[in-house]
Amino acid sequence: MTTEARGAGAPTPRQSKPLLSANIRDGLVELIVSGRLKSGERLVETKIAADFGTSQAPVREALRELEGLGLIKSVPRRGRHVLPFIEQTIREAYVVRAALEEAATRLALLNGRLPFEAMHGDVEDMYRCAEVEDVRAMGLASTRFHRRVVVASDNFLLERAWEALQIEARTAIALMVAGPDLAHVADEHKELLEVLERGDLEEACMHARTHQWAYADLPHDMHGAARTVRHDGGGSPASGG
Repeated sequence: MTTEARGAGAPTPRQSKPLLSANIRDGLVELIVSGRLKSGERLVETKIAADFGTSQAPVREALRELEGLGLIKSVPRRGRHVLPFIEQTIREAYVVRAALEEAATRLALLNGRLPFEAMHGDVEDMYRCAEVEDVRAMGLASTRFHRRVVVASDNFLLERAWEALQIEARTAIALMVAGPDLAHVADEHKELLEVLERGDLEEACMHARTHQWAYADLPHDMHGAARTVRHDGGGSPASGG
């Protein structure tokens, strides 16, 4: 449809490239995780761009992110292909994330820089997302919440390492794979925020680490004790992010 056909009013707002690429990334993640995109299947930029109604630039950015997440592989002269989806890569990322967020929590509390008002707003957003079952928005709200803690640590290298884990994308994958009760996800973040506000350094650090470690879904807890009960009886955690 041309601009003239839309009439003389204000032009329809266009999504920015970062937002477009994130939408494309999440759409492709869902196809891979669900098995609708099969292992070994070739991903063609022009076809994906046509499917999503975009140019190739945001598609290219989305594919770069998926490659960084280990979901696809680029081979010279052969293009990009889907890799087998292995949940172990998600579990490994959550073990690393747990350590980073424990350290960030310690530094942020010592700095006294946690933006509690903004974090309460994030939790309220999560409850709104739960009411309408918006998984994508839930992942974004969760990422904002945790990023505030990392930024408040005032440690550039820690923040850089955390961002390198592609938290937003991994949270989206975790929510898609686990399919948790979104209200429970919001409850968990509310509980974590309450612990942070109490200001007990060791309790807060332990809670921050446990919050992420649980999603690693390993056969042992972070103290090395064997787990006898899985999160949902089927090997998938109740929630994550």
